[in-house]
Amino acid sequence: MTSVLVVDDQELVRTGFVLILERAGMTVVGEAADGVEAVELAEQTRPDVVLMDVRMPRRDGIEATRLVLDVSPESRVLALTTFDLDEYVFAAVRAGASGFLLKDVSPADLVHAVEVVARGDAMLAPSVTGRLLERFSAAPLPGERPDDLHDLSDREVEVLRAVARGRSNDEIAAELYLSESTVKTYVSRLLTKVGCRDRVQLAVLAYESGLVQPGG
Repeated sequence: MTSVLVVDDQELVRTGFVLILERAGMTVVGEAADGVEAVELAEQTRPDVVLMDVRMPRRDGIEATRLVLDVSPESRVLALTTFDLDEYVFAAVRAGASGFLLKDVSPADLVHAVEVVARGDAMLAPSVTGRLLERFSAAPLPGERPDDLHDLSDREVEVLRAVARGRSNDEIAAELYLSESTVKTYVSRLLTKVGCRDRVQLAVLAYESGLVQPGG
């Protein structure tokens, strides 16, 4: 059963999220009204997922995300905001968030996002994904392998490019004529080799390094 810590400075919003998650069979292990409480509760409860508002008093969700992942490294953070602004998306992913959604998300999509993030995959709102990746793109020459990725095999680079383009494991398997279990092995190996937490961080690395470019 997935355990979730709900963090938002508005009590009504927290109550709504708690009801949605509990009705979906998840366990809400705590509620926090700001980033300070979020870090304390995350250390105490070690939740699978932290549903994190990015705009809060005392300590915002960006800094709280960094600190939560320090005290509870196994947790995943799903950032939520009312504002469809690039700087919040950028900062949340930079801080280590595994997903990003707008607060007007439907109950079904919220539950799906928590499930996706809990199992270690990435969840980004479609409306902001393209601009996010453009923001990360450093625009080196396309197709060249950056120095910090020179230890990767050709096949690992192919898998990394596919992950950065948002392909699922079964889609990558079909594209590269591999089994899905083999793709999972490659993704796990990539995470270890390049020191990333999840697929979001892999995608960011691929775009930042120029291995993949927006629209390419």
